[in-house]
This record gives sequence, C-alpha cells and structure tokens, in this order.
Amino acid sequence: QVQLVESGGGLVQAGGSLRLSCAASERVVTTYAMGWFRQAPGKEREFVAAINWLGSLTYYADSVKGRFAISRDNALITVYLQMNSLKPEDTAVYYCAAAPGSYPYIYDYWGQGTQVTVSS
Repeated sequence: QVQLVESGGGLVQAGGSLRLSCAASERVVTTYAMGWFRQAPGKEREFVAAINWLGSLTYYADSVKGRFAISRDNALITVYLQMNSLKPEDTAVYYCAAAPGSYPYIYDYWGQGTQVTVSS
C-alpha cells in the first residue's frame, strides 16, 4: 500500500516562500505521476500542480503559474512544491497525490495534508 507523507507547511507572511515535500513509502511511486492539490476552508479541493514520472512534464493551475514549481527526486522518492510570492489566498491544506497511469492522471493515493497559512 502506497503511503504519502507531506511536510513543510507552516505560517508565512505574504510575499514569503515555503517548500513542501511529499515522501512516498514505495519505490513504485517513481513510475507514477505526482500532483499537489489544496483545499481552503469552505471550498472544494483544487488542482495546484502535477509532474510526470520522469520529471520532464509539469502542469500548473493558472493561479500559481510563475510562483510555484513542482519537482521530484526519484532517488529519494520525494516530490516537492516550491512556493514563492505567497498570497493570503494560497492559505489551504495542501495534499500530494500519486497517479499510476498516464495522462490524464487519475490519482489513486493521497497524503494526509499539510497546512499552509499566509498572513497579510
């Protein structure tokens, strides 16, 4: 059973940066696409970014393009989300997810989430 554990969330001022990490329990995840999603209070979960298994293709929500960057280190079975120029509207619980198939990705495995709070 694949397990995903996020870390790196916290409280940051607007304009600041955070880097989230998502560590996977199984090496098979190195063959999966990975994604980051977020859910703000009272809102539905939304897509943030995705990366293919090789790390050669990335996808971003319009709201984070140019500010966030997704990457992966398959040797460490870890995916990262570098978040720069953070805004209060980025406040949410951030989840990583793993998709075994090819694009369009269907995410079968989810982490427990990490809270990101951006103060104004």
